[in-house]
Amino acid sequence: MPSRRPPHAVKERIFHVAIIGGGITGLATAHYLQKYAPPYVTYSVLEGDARWGGKIVTENIAGFTIEGGPDSFLTQKPAALNLCRELGLEDRLLGTNEAQRKVYVLLKGRLRPLPDGVMLVIPTRFTPFVTSSLISLPGKLRMALDLVIPRRRQDGDESLASFIRRRLGQEALDKIAEPLMAGIHVSDAERQSLAATFPRFMELERVHRSLIKGMLVQKRQMARRAGPSLPLFMTLRDGMGELVSALCAELQGDMRLKSPVARLELADGNGLTGWPGRGGRYLVRLQDGQTVRADAIVLTVPAYIAAALVAPLHTMLAHRLRSIRYVSTATLSLGYRRSEVDHPLDGFGFVVPRRERTHLMACTWTSTKFLYRAPADHVLLRVFLGGPHREDTVALDDEHLLNLVREELRCIMGINAEPVLARLHRWQNANPQYDVGHLERVAEIEKLAEELPGLYLTGSAFRGVGIPDCIAQGENVAKAVLSMATKHVAH
Repeated sequence: MPSRRPPHAVKERIFHVAIIGGGITGLATAHYLQKYAPPYVTYSVLEGDARWGGKIVTENIAGFTIEGGPDSFLTQKPAALNLCRELGLEDRLLGTNEAQRKVYVLLKGRLRPLPDGVMLVIPTRFTPFVTSSLISLPGKLRMALDLVIPRRRQDGDESLASFIRRRLGQEALDKIAEPLMAGIHVSDAERQSLAATFPRFMELERVHRSLIKGMLVQKRQMARRAGPSLPLFMTLRDGMGELVSALCAELQGDMRLKSPVARLELADGNGLTGWPGRGGRYLVRLQDGQTVRADAIVLTVPAYIAAALVAPLHTMLAHRLRSIRYVSTATLSLGYRRSEVDHPLDGFGFVVPRRERTHLMACTWTSTKFLYRAPADHVLLRVFLGGPHREDTVALDDEHLLNLVREELRCIMGINAEPVLARLHRWQNANPQYDVGHLERVAEIEKLAEELPGLYLTGSAFRGVGIPDCIAQGENVAKAVLSMATKHVAH
């Protein structure tokens, strides 16, 4: 394993990697460098904040487990589950409360259950769908037309809204797809890239023509698989912060908090062709005046921060990075005494269509969704605010925001009680937007980055925003860096 020696102390043939950003992508990159690297590869992880983990923020307060960012990970993408197992966290894994797997949709101020068997937006069970009060009779008939509508003739990307409207109709878009599917990515459905966010649905149409037929086929295939199935979402007993803590405990490189990067430079006047001499190709100048020499740099920061760092080295790359938009969000977690909340909390929570007159995007009934999230005789809720259509909400002051949320929860859920705990987390310009054509933009960015040998761009702005996506990207970039290191040492 690499030692904790600073890069200036290493020997001539050492290949040093500077990982800028200590969120889950940066930590995963360091983990896989350490796992796969030969002894001559060392690394620094440089984080500007005072803590590791980026958007993974877990607080354990008075028996409440509060997540400021993601509260779980998708098991259908194996990277996060595999990493938990590698770190010895398998006994700490916790699935959702499957007995309460119900989601509600706010419609005209009332909570209506999403019909059983609806997978994201596609109905797979007849009776619950037909008897549901969520979708009108004309809306149900329009969704059923998916069974006969032909495939799209054009190739290429399209927006989530265009796809759902074409296959299932406007009502399915407004009441289900927009709050659920666009909500996952905190995106505007009219601009959200289907190819970058839900490629599975493009494949269902391509292979089966009908989404309903295709989903039924996949459902039968899954039922035939041997062995118990995992919950769709999993977390850790004391929250997702356990993953960050376990990663940091096993990393043995040069780990630096409170180390924001001021700029990147080419070292010793080296050009971008050929291999530099001893000491690395790049200089990473920190705001405190220190310098890290690196043979390779991995940027895991938001695209606009990466743009500012690479601008002196590659103007066009910086320009393309700035084309990735971001929006702001906030989460407000509220703890209550159970006796003071009359609502049954019989599900995972509710989502809010854009047309509803409320500032809320969604609300998770956290203590129902997962065990161990609230002390005995208490409950925990988490409200989501902001996003592309309600971004101004995030700018409200704390007291105004708390009062606004309490009033809306009173109207929606009948909660009049004073919370025993309230924790607000703001995420300014923290949610990348995968607009139509996103994958083509990313491919262009990656091509331009090749003109800066040893510079790698990765993280939630590029090929997936979820924890498994970020971990997988970290592993992939670590392998790419190690391939470069092998060539460097051979040279």
